[in-house]
Amino acid sequence: MSYLDCPEAQCEPGQPQGPVELVLVPRSSDIGGFEVHRVLPSRQRRLVGPFIFFDQMGPAHLGPGNGIDVRPHPHIGLATVTYLFDGELMHRDSLGTRMRIRPGAVNWMTAGSGIVHSERSPDDIRGRGGELSGTQAWVALPRSEEETAPDFSHHAKGDLPLIEDDGLLARVLAGQWHGLSSPVPTRSETLYVDVRLGAGKRIGIPASVEERAIHLASGRIKIDGQEHAPGRMLVLAPGAEPVVEALDDARWQLLGGEPIDGPRYIWWNFVSSSRERIEQAKADWDAERFDRVPEESERIPLPDLPGP
Repeated sequence: MSYLDCPEAQCEPGQPQGPVELVLVPRSSDIGGFEVHRVLPSRQRRLVGPFIFFDQMGPAHLGPGNGIDVRPHPHIGLATVTYLFDGELMHRDSLGTRMRIRPGAVNWMTAGSGIVHSERSPDDIRGRGGELSGTQAWVALPRSEEETAPDFSHHAKGDLPLIEDDGLLARVLAGQWHGLSSPVPTRSETLYVDVRLGAGKRIGIPASVEERAIHLASGRIKIDGQEHAPGRMLVLAPGAEPVVEALDDARWQLLGGEPIDGPRYIWWNFVSSSRERIEQAKADWDAERFDRVPEESERIPLPDLPGP
Protein backbone atom coordinates (compact mmCIF):
# COMPACT_ATOMS: atom_id res chain seq x y z
CA MET A 1 0.00 0.00 0.00
CA SER A 2 1.19 3.52 -0.63
CA TYR A 3 2.64 5.64 2.18
CA LEU A 4 -0.48 7.62 3.00
CA ASP A 5 -0.35 11.04 4.62
CA CYS A 6 -0.44 10.09 8.29
CA PRO A 7 1.44 11.78 11.16
CA GLU A 8 4.14 9.80 12.91
CA ALA A 9 3.35 7.75 16.01
CA GLN A 10 4.10 9.22 19.43
CA CYS A 11 5.22 7.74 22.72
CA GLU A 12 2.79 7.24 25.55
CA PRO A 13 3.57 9.55 28.51
CA GLY A 14 5.25 7.97 31.50
CA GLN A 15 6.99 5.13 29.75
CA PRO A 16 6.91 1.86 31.73
CA GLN A 17 9.90 0.10 33.23
CA GLY A 18 10.66 -3.60 33.00
CA PRO A 19 10.12 -5.82 29.94
CA VAL A 20 8.34 -3.10 27.93
CA GLU A 21 10.80 -0.30 27.19
CA LEU A 22 8.62 1.84 24.90
CA VAL A 23 4.91 2.23 24.14
CA LEU A 24 4.11 3.73 20.75
CA VAL A 25 0.68 5.34 20.30
CA PRO A 26 -0.70 5.21 16.75
CA ARG A 27 -1.54 8.23 14.64
CA SER A 28 -4.63 7.82 12.52
CA SER A 29 -5.64 9.11 9.11
CA ASP A 30 -9.03 8.89 7.40
CA ILE A 31 -8.72 8.03 3.72
CA GLY A 32 -12.39 8.31 2.84
CA GLY A 33 -14.41 6.27 5.32
CA PHE A 34 -11.46 4.00 6.04
CA GLU A 35 -8.87 4.68 8.74
CA VAL A 36 -5.24 3.61 8.94
CA HIS A 37 -3.38 3.66 12.25
CA ARG A 38 0.43 4.01 12.07
CA VAL A 39 2.89 2.97 14.80
CA LEU A 40 6.10 2.74 12.75
CA PRO A 41 8.10 4.77 11.98
CA SER A 42 8.04 7.06 15.01
CA ARG A 43 10.42 9.74 16.20
CA GLN A 44 11.40 7.56 19.14
CA ARG A 45 11.74 4.30 17.21
CA ARG A 46 12.46 4.05 13.50
CA LEU A 47 12.68 0.26 13.19
CA VAL A 48 12.08 -2.95 15.13
CA GLY A 49 14.42 -5.52 13.61
CA PRO A 50 13.92 -5.04 9.85
CA PHE A 51 10.36 -3.66 10.27
CA ILE A 52 10.43 0.00 9.20
CA PHE A 53 6.72 0.67 8.69
CA PHE A 54 3.61 -0.75 10.34
CA ASP A 55 -0.02 0.24 9.73
CA GLN A 56 -3.23 -1.25 11.04
CA MET A 57 -6.00 -0.93 8.45
CA GLY A 58 -9.52 -0.48 9.80
CA PRO A 59 -11.57 -2.16 11.07
CA ALA A 60 -14.09 -0.63 8.71
CA HIS A 61 -17.42 -1.47 7.15
CA LEU A 62 -17.60 -0.64 3.46
CA GLY A 63 -21.14 -0.27 2.17
CA PRO A 64 -22.37 -1.75 -1.13
CA GLY A 65 -20.70 -0.02 -4.05
CA ASN A 66 -17.79 1.23 -1.95
CA GLY A 67 -14.28 -0.14 -1.85
CA ILE A 68 -10.56 0.49 -1.50
CA ASP A 69 -8.66 1.81 -4.51
CA VAL A 70 -4.93 2.22 -4.00
CA ARG A 71 -3.75 3.15 -7.49
CA PRO A 72 -0.44 1.88 -8.93
CA HIS A 73 2.57 3.22 -7.04
CA PRO A 74 6.26 2.24 -6.80
CA HIS A 75 8.54 0.75 -4.14
CA ILE A 76 12.28 0.15 -3.84
CA GLY A 77 14.55 -1.34 -1.17
CA LEU A 78 11.89 -3.09 0.91
CA ALA A 79 9.39 -5.93 1.10
CA THR A 80 5.71 -5.25 1.75
CA VAL A 81 3.78 -7.71 3.91
CA THR A 82 -0.01 -7.61 3.64
CA TYR A 83 -2.03 -9.60 6.18
CA LEU A 84 -5.82 -9.37 6.47
CA PHE A 85 -8.07 -10.17 9.42
CA ASP A 86 -11.32 -9.58 7.48
CA GLY A 87 -12.29 -8.81 3.91
CA GLU A 88 -10.38 -9.19 0.65
CA LEU A 89 -8.12 -7.15 -1.62
CA MET A 90 -6.93 -7.67 -5.19
CA HIS A 91 -3.17 -7.25 -5.66
CA ARG A 92 -1.74 -6.49 -9.11
CA ASP A 93 1.90 -5.71 -9.81
CA SER A 94 4.35 -4.94 -12.61
CA LEU A 95 5.58 -8.56 -12.61
CA GLY A 96 2.16 -9.52 -13.94
CA THR A 97 0.99 -10.94 -10.61
CA ARG A 98 -2.74 -10.92 -9.99
CA MET A 99 -3.51 -12.27 -6.52
CA ARG A 100 -6.64 -12.13 -4.39
CA ILE A 101 -5.58 -11.47 -0.79
CA ARG A 102 -7.71 -13.28 1.79
CA PRO A 103 -7.62 -13.40 5.62
CA GLY A 104 -4.86 -15.54 7.12
CA ALA A 105 -2.68 -15.59 4.00
CA VAL A 106 0.70 -13.86 3.70
CA ASN A 107 1.50 -11.79 0.64
CA TRP A 108 5.18 -10.87 0.66
CA MET A 109 6.21 -8.55 -2.16
CA THR A 110 9.94 -7.88 -2.48
CA ALA A 111 10.47 -4.57 -4.25
CA GLY A 112 14.26 -4.71 -4.46
CA SER A 113 15.41 -2.62 -7.45
CA GLY A 114 11.84 -1.53 -8.15
CA ILE A 115 8.25 -2.72 -8.45
CA VAL A 116 4.85 -1.11 -9.00
CA HIS A 117 1.58 -2.45 -7.57
CA SER A 118 -2.04 -1.61 -6.87
CA GLU A 119 -4.48 -2.82 -4.24
CA ARG A 120 -8.21 -2.61 -4.84
CA SER A 121 -11.42 -4.17 -3.56
CA PRO A 122 -12.45 -7.08 -5.84
CA ASP A 123 -15.54 -6.31 -7.93
CA ASP A 124 -17.77 -8.84 -6.16
CA ILE A 125 -16.76 -7.60 -2.69
CA ARG A 126 -17.26 -3.99 -3.80
CA GLY A 127 -20.74 -4.83 -5.04
CA ARG A 128 -22.02 -6.26 -1.78
CA GLY A 129 -19.81 -4.39 0.71
CA GLY A 130 -18.44 -5.83 3.92
CA GLU A 131 -15.76 -5.63 6.57
CA LEU A 132 -12.09 -4.87 5.95
CA SER A 133 -9.26 -4.94 8.47
CA GLY A 134 -5.68 -6.11 8.73
CA THR A 135 -2.09 -4.94 8.83
CA GLN A 136 0.50 -3.85 6.35
CA ALA A 137 4.19 -3.82 7.20
CA TRP A 138 7.33 -2.88 5.33
CA VAL A 139 10.53 -4.83 5.92
CA ALA A 140 13.78 -3.08 5.01
CA LEU A 141 16.12 -5.23 2.92
CA PRO A 142 19.79 -5.75 3.87
CA ARG A 143 22.19 -3.55 1.90
CA SER A 144 23.33 -6.55 -0.15
CA GLU A 145 19.71 -7.20 -1.19
CA GLU A 146 18.44 -3.66 -1.79
CA GLU A 147 18.86 -3.99 -5.57
CA THR A 148 17.72 -7.61 -5.84
CA ALA A 149 15.24 -8.51 -8.57
CA PRO A 150 11.61 -7.86 -7.53
CA ASP A 151 9.53 -10.85 -6.49
CA PHE A 152 6.08 -11.75 -5.16
CA SER A 153 5.49 -14.65 -2.76
CA HIS A 154 1.98 -15.79 -1.78
CA HIS A 155 1.35 -18.28 1.04
CA ALA A 156 -2.21 -19.43 1.70
CA LYS A 157 -3.63 -19.62 5.20
CA GLY A 158 -3.41 -23.42 5.26
CA ASP A 159 0.31 -23.39 4.38
CA LEU A 160 1.34 -21.43 7.48
CA PRO A 161 2.15 -23.20 10.79
CA LEU A 162 -0.61 -22.88 13.38
CA ILE A 163 -0.41 -23.33 17.15
CA GLU A 164 -3.70 -24.19 18.90
CA ASP A 165 -3.67 -24.74 22.66
CA ASP A 166 -6.31 -23.87 25.30
CA GLY A 167 -7.33 -20.36 24.25
CA LEU A 168 -4.26 -19.74 22.12
CA LEU A 169 -4.33 -19.53 18.33
CA ALA A 170 -1.03 -18.38 16.80
CA ARG A 171 -0.08 -18.38 13.12
CA VAL A 172 3.64 -18.14 12.30
CA LEU A 173 3.82 -15.72 9.37
CA ALA A 174 7.61 -15.43 9.14
CA GLY A 175 10.55 -16.93 10.99
CA GLN A 176 10.47 -19.49 13.78
CA TRP A 177 8.34 -19.54 16.91
CA HIS A 178 7.69 -22.28 19.49
CA GLY A 179 9.46 -24.84 17.30
CA LEU A 180 7.52 -24.07 14.12
CA SER A 181 8.96 -22.47 10.98
CA SER A 182 7.11 -20.41 8.38
CA PRO A 183 7.73 -21.26 4.70
CA VAL A 184 7.78 -17.55 3.81
CA PRO A 185 11.26 -16.64 2.49
CA THR A 186 12.94 -13.63 4.11
CA ARG A 187 16.21 -11.80 3.35
CA SER A 188 17.28 -11.42 6.99
CA GLU A 189 16.31 -12.91 10.35
CA THR A 190 12.65 -11.93 10.72
CA LEU A 191 9.92 -12.85 13.19
CA TYR A 192 6.24 -12.21 12.53
CA VAL A 193 3.45 -14.04 14.38
CA ASP A 194 -0.31 -13.38 14.53
CA VAL A 195 -1.64 -14.31 17.98
CA ARG A 196 -5.17 -14.63 19.34
CA LEU A 197 -5.33 -15.17 23.09
CA GLY A 198 -8.54 -15.80 25.01
CA ALA A 199 -9.54 -13.68 28.01
CA GLY A 200 -7.71 -14.79 31.15
CA LYS A 201 -5.09 -16.79 29.25
CA ARG A 202 -1.35 -16.20 29.50
CA ILE A 203 1.67 -16.92 27.32
CA GLY A 204 5.40 -16.30 27.72
CA ILE A 205 7.41 -14.54 25.00
CA PRO A 206 10.89 -16.06 24.59
CA ALA A 207 13.86 -13.87 23.66
CA SER A 208 14.27 -15.69 20.35
CA VAL A 209 15.40 -12.65 18.31
CA GLU A 210 17.29 -9.51 19.30
CA GLU A 211 14.58 -6.91 18.67
CA ARG A 212 10.88 -7.53 19.28
CA ALA A 213 7.63 -5.65 19.63
CA ILE A 214 3.97 -6.49 20.20
CA HIS A 215 1.33 -4.68 18.17
CA LEU A 216 -2.03 -4.95 19.93
CA ALA A 217 -4.72 -4.99 17.25
CA SER A 218 -7.74 -5.61 19.52
CA GLY A 219 -8.54 -6.35 23.15
CA ARG A 220 -6.50 -5.46 26.23
CA ILE A 221 -3.44 -7.21 27.62
CA LYS A 222 -1.34 -6.96 30.76
CA ILE A 223 2.44 -7.29 30.99
CA ASP A 224 4.30 -7.06 34.30
CA GLY A 225 1.22 -5.58 35.99
CA GLN A 226 0.76 -2.86 33.35
CA GLU A 227 -2.42 -2.79 31.25
CA HIS A 228 -2.15 -1.90 27.55
CA ALA A 229 -4.90 -0.64 25.24
CA PRO A 230 -5.60 -1.63 21.62
CA GLY A 231 -3.61 0.05 18.87
CA ARG A 232 -0.39 0.36 20.86
CA MET A 233 2.96 -1.08 19.85
CA LEU A 234 4.95 -2.33 22.84
CA VAL A 235 8.68 -2.43 22.16
CA LEU A 236 10.23 -5.13 24.35
CA ALA A 237 13.54 -4.70 26.14
CA PRO A 238 16.43 -6.77 24.74
CA GLY A 239 16.55 -10.20 26.37
CA ALA A 240 13.25 -9.71 28.25
CA GLU A 241 10.92 -12.70 28.40
CA PRO A 242 7.59 -11.21 29.48
CA VAL A 243 4.36 -13.05 30.17
CA VAL A 244 1.37 -11.65 28.26
CA GLU A 245 -2.04 -11.96 29.93
CA ALA A 246 -5.20 -11.29 27.94
CA LEU A 247 -7.75 -9.22 29.86
CA ASP A 248 -10.22 -9.61 26.98
CA ASP A 249 -10.13 -11.81 23.92
CA ALA A 250 -7.06 -10.17 22.36
CA ARG A 251 -5.37 -10.22 18.98
CA TRP A 252 -1.78 -9.09 18.60
CA GLN A 253 1.21 -9.44 16.34
CA LEU A 254 4.70 -10.27 17.56
CA LEU A 255 7.28 -8.82 15.19
CA GLY A 256 11.00 -8.19 15.00
CA GLY A 257 14.30 -9.79 14.07
CA GLU A 258 17.95 -8.90 13.83
CA PRO A 259 18.73 -5.16 13.63
CA ILE A 260 19.08 -3.86 10.09
CA ASP A 261 22.65 -3.28 8.90
CA GLY A 262 22.88 0.49 9.15
CA PRO A 263 20.54 3.49 8.90
CA ARG A 264 17.77 3.65 6.33
CA TYR A 265 16.15 6.62 4.64
CA ILE A 266 12.43 6.49 3.98
CA TRP A 267 10.69 8.84 1.56
CA TRP A 268 7.15 8.19 0.38
CA ASN A 269 7.22 4.54 -0.79
CA PHE A 270 11.00 4.29 -1.12
CA VAL A 271 13.44 2.83 1.42
CA SER A 272 17.21 2.84 0.92
CA SER A 273 20.56 3.12 2.67
CA SER A 274 21.39 5.82 0.07
CA ARG A 275 19.81 9.25 -0.34
CA GLU A 276 21.05 9.29 -3.93
CA ARG A 277 19.21 6.04 -4.71
CA ILE A 278 15.96 7.55 -3.45
CA GLU A 279 16.50 10.63 -5.60
CA GLN A 280 16.99 8.36 -8.61
CA ALA A 281 13.78 6.48 -7.81
CA LYS A 282 11.89 9.78 -7.54
CA ALA A 283 13.18 10.85 -10.96
CA ASP A 284 12.38 7.45 -12.48
CA TRP A 285 8.78 7.49 -11.23
CA ASP A 286 8.24 11.08 -12.32
CA ALA A 287 9.58 10.23 -15.81
CA GLU A 288 7.46 7.03 -15.97
CA ARG A 289 10.50 4.76 -16.27
CA PHE A 290 9.14 2.12 -13.86
CA ASP A 291 7.39 -0.91 -15.38
CA ARG A 292 3.62 -0.68 -15.63
CA VAL A 293 0.98 -2.83 -13.97
CA PRO A 294 -1.05 -4.82 -16.54
CA GLU A 295 -4.78 -3.96 -16.57
CA GLU A 296 -4.08 -0.59 -14.89
CA SER A 297 -4.08 2.84 -16.51
CA GLU A 298 -3.95 5.03 -13.38
CA ARG A 299 -0.96 5.95 -11.22
CA ILE A 300 -0.29 7.93 -8.05
CA PRO A 301 1.82 10.98 -9.00
CA LEU A 302 5.06 11.79 -7.21
CA PRO A 303 4.06 13.72 -4.07
CA ASP A 304 5.48 17.04 -2.96
CA LEU A 305 7.18 15.96 0.26
CA PRO A 306 10.36 17.20 2.00
CA GLY A 307 13.51 15.10 2.25
CA PRO A 308 14.71 12.50 2.38
